[in-house]
Amino acid sequence: MPNIMLTDITQQFNIDAAVFGQFSGAFYIGYCLMHLPIGIMLDRYGPRKVMSACILLTVAGLLPIIFAEYWIYPIIGRVLIGIGSSAAILGAFKIIHMTFRAQDFAKMLSFSVTIGLLGGIYGGVPVSYLCDAYGYKTVVGIFAIIGVLFACVTYMLVPDVTSEHKTTVISDIKTVFANGKVILVCCLAGLMVGPMEGFADAWGSEFLKQAYGFDAKTANYLTSMIYIGMCFAPLLSRIAEKTGAYIGTIAGAGVVMLGVFTLLVSGTLNSSSITVGFFIVGLCCAYQILAIYKASTYVPENVAGLTTAVANMIIMSFGYVFHSIIGIIIKSYSTAGDAVAFSYGITIIPITLLIGAIGFLMIFYQERSACKKLQFNSTNI
Repeated sequence: MPNIMLTDITQQFNIDAAVFGQFSGAFYIGYCLMHLPIGIMLDRYGPRKVMSACILLTVAGLLPIIFAEYWIYPIIGRVLIGIGSSAAILGAFKIIHMTFRAQDFAKMLSFSVTIGLLGGIYGGVPVSYLCDAYGYKTVVGIFAIIGVLFACVTYMLVPDVTSEHKTTVISDIKTVFANGKVILVCCLAGLMVGPMEGFADAWGSEFLKQAYGFDAKTANYLTSMIYIGMCFAPLLSRIAEKTGAYIGTIAGAGVVMLGVFTLLVSGTLNSSSITVGFFIVGLCCAYQILAIYKASTYVPENVAGLTTAVANMIIMSFGYVFHSIIGIIIKSYSTAGDAVAFSYGITIIPITLLIGAIGFLMIFYQERSACKKLQFNSTNI
């Protein structure tokens, strides 16, 4: 929405592009900071109440665009939208945990992610058309009305928590953060988030223009193939489900992404091979879903919602790290020319992919060895 309504909003509040960037970025302040509190609330009060309330928060966050005269109120509203939006994926985690078998978690979450990505990729055209036809304030008002209806439907249809929570908030947090396996899996998964959060989200198009000489339209199209590949997330979940090797599948995805980005940085690909390679990378980026699921299996059921929230928060936080490091490297090598600087900057992605893939391979072999040892002991008994 901010991308489509940029001109209208800047004219209404008489602001420049830099200030509008603050408006867009304010979303992530609310989104990231509220992961832990919302994860706790979902476990304790259930998704029905929490998700309904968070949908209403997004509605409240929209209203300043229509009614406010001072710029501070849309900024606050944008933070509220971020807070409310964080309950979407976290609520999906919790509902899937409550209503499906454990082995179906990754598959159902993949379907949820696919639907969400389709909305992001293809939702812009109808919203842009409505803004041109009826004006952006009318469209925002329609969004607000639909949001209230969604909140009511959510409260009626979404299942509520079914068991009484007997532990304290502090003990739940300690249970998650004191679990070394959870933190290790999340950090390794964070090291592999570069292709999506670092490359596709910010630096990909400019790298392709500088290092490969593509025009802006071609570079943007090629980068979008990563998001399109991510829409096929259920396929990777299906592989993990059929093989039962979730950690092994994550490691394999890391190795594949490592291969594509190594070839990309070396400058040996052309537009056709980049198209195919980025689609495969997007598919492999669904490893995040498997990592979140695997992290949730290391803790008791009563903190599963909190664990998925912590996992998503840790993994997403690595996106900021990639943005910062790539930018610093590019600036450091700017005197060598843009093509060289961007190549050096993007090189951090295959390096971290290598570390992450090796880490997951070690976990995979460790767990497989432990499983074989357990089977051997059971047979002897």
